[in-house]
Amino acid sequence: MKLLYLWARLACSLFATIPVSGFYLPGLAPVSFCEEDGKTSDCQNKIQLFVNRLDSVESVLPYEYDVFDFCKDEEEKRPSENLGQVLFGERIETSPYKFKFGKDVSCQKVCSKSYATSNQEDKAKLDFLKRGMELNYQHHWIVDNMPVTWCYQVEDGQQYCNPGFPIGCLVTHEGRPKDACIINAKFNKKSTYYLFNHVDITITYHSGDNENWRGARLVAARLEPQSIKHGDENSLSCEGSPMEIPVDFSTDLKVTYSYSIKFEAMCTDAARVLCSIMNSLVIVLFLSGMVAMIMLRTLHKDIARYNQVDQTCLRSIYTQALHMCVLCCPLQEDAQEESGWKQVHGDVFRPPPNGMLLAVFLGQGAQIFIMTFITLFLACLGFLSPANRGALMTCAVVLWVLLGTPAGYISARIYKSFGGEKWKTNVFLTALLCPGIVFADFFLMNLILWVEGSSAAIPFGTLLAILALWFGISVPLTFVGAFFGFKKPVMEHPVRTNQIPRQIPEQSFFTRPVPGIVMGGILPFGCIFIQLFFILNSIWSHQMYYMFGFLFLVFIILLITCSEATILLCYFHLCAEDYHWWWRSFLTSGFTAVYLLIYAVHYFFSKLQIQGAASTILYFGYTMIMVLIFFLFTGTIGFFACFWFVNKIYSVVKVD
Repeated sequence: MKLLYLWARLACSLFATIPVSGFYLPGLAPVSFCEEDGKTSDCQNKIQLFVNRLDSVESVLPYEYDVFDFCKDEEEKRPSENLGQVLFGERIETSPYKFKFGKDVSCQKVCSKSYATSNQEDKAKLDFLKRGMELNYQHHWIVDNMPVTWCYQVEDGQQYCNPGFPIGCLVTHEGRPKDACIINAKFNKKSTYYLFNHVDITITYHSGDNENWRGARLVAARLEPQSIKHGDENSLSCEGSPMEIPVDFSTDLKVTYSYSIKFEAMCTDAARVLCSIMNSLVIVLFLSGMVAMIMLRTLHKDIARYNQVDQTCLRSIYTQALHMCVLCCPLQEDAQEESGWKQVHGDVFRPPPNGMLLAVFLGQGAQIFIMTFITLFLACLGFLSPANRGALMTCAVVLWVLLGTPAGYISARIYKSFGGEKWKTNVFLTALLCPGIVFADFFLMNLILWVEGSSAAIPFGTLLAILALWFGISVPLTFVGAFFGFKKPVMEHPVRTNQIPRQIPEQSFFTRPVPGIVMGGILPFGCIFIQLFFILNSIWSHQMYYMFGFLFLVFIILLITCSEATILLCYFHLCAEDYHWWWRSFLTSGFTAVYLLIYAVHYFFSKLQIQGAASTILYFGYTMIMVLIFFLFTGTIGFFACFWFVNKIYSVVKVD
């Protein structure tokens, strides 16, 4: 293991020293900025800051920027949103923060807000703002399609950067500072909210003077939120005591929002390859190779022994008397008892119970598998970059809709091989069962978002568009695939099925169905464990996920380990003369989804601080959708791997 670790470190160091050059994909070309006034085809001067929805790690309910009483752009514009952005609840709009490239500004007023105690509307706005600070709602600002990050010091002097910053913070009635209030000793007054009404923005750019392009390109945008009680709003100094908002709103209040901005030039260094995940991937590959090697060597010995015995018996018939063959046949029976998977050749392809349901799951699983492969492959190439917001979800939904044909075809082929005759029911279930469960769950979660007034609620028109895609494109394509699947002749198996089922001998603990299924999901889950943490962070902790290259590699390794684990356990059960492998092969690798659910529960209680029944229901509602999709995905991989394995071993062994 130590040698393996050294090899991984050596590979990482070699990759880090290789010089690389970048290229820009269509639609993702950078924008150049110049200090001259005006806008040309290759350079512009004005920088527009966009605002996105506000969200919190303590609540799953996001809200639009306009819901809070912040400064609004008089010429508000909303960029066109794709389907992925709508489904994720992104609501991007222009803000009143507008800058000129290269021009530093100090303590510039944006707007002022007044709250009167006698005005009930002002009181409701301020209460909502205080509720947002109590739940630690975060701004998400965007400059040149980049998130504006807030970096601060944490324990051990390390720096942590977050793609968002809080509205404000709260010091409880016990004097305990919550969330961002711990970063400033001035935030110490009990039962007081501190509003971050000022931001110091730093924009870093890379100049093109020494290269073949004009102007400069923005590299990063950082800010530091401040709480400042401004005096004269016509002459701001951005100094003084914090902007305090008492828990009890008893006096009139006036809040002035302001900002400062400065521009910094920097030199870019060659990017280094991320090696933190490489060690675990090498170890998983090593374990997978060991499992495959053991399986191949064991099978090779079994097949060689069976064929050798058959050939010996055949030669005896032609060269010796009949009693010599009688002496040979017991030898064959002894060999079969030594390794018993050949003894069940007459039952191994016997149709399973509930074969229609299995065929439906396999059709839907194949649809999800192809969709995931194409989506991750495009993301790995950079076509679905995080800079292209919502592109990943849009691509996945469109691919799922267009892949109804392989779902219907595979489901029909499998169901027909089981001897099924209710083809209409099979097609309808393939087109409606699993998508219907997902849509029903999604619709219930959306109702909760509607009731809570969250910006993540999908508009009714978008829901109708999704239904139109489902029933207008996906369902007809599923029927087309099923038509061609049922038109094909029945799949021929390498051995015939006996009329009378063979009795299965008593099984040991490890060859019983439940222990085998539970053990089968451990190794595949170990492959995705590291990446799963980053993916859940990107979904629930609102962090950007960009390591699609590693994710695609993990996807390939998950495919290999699901196949190998299922084949290995299938081989053990066949050796124990248990031929009920159809459902077991699907459930063995599909049980990885149960470990995913357990990890999601652990993540909820250990990593998140979600409060409220609505947010909890939303978290577990969306988690169940993920678990169902992952169950179909991994189960389908295991089934077809075992299906190929069983066909292969019984096709190379001579059976009387």
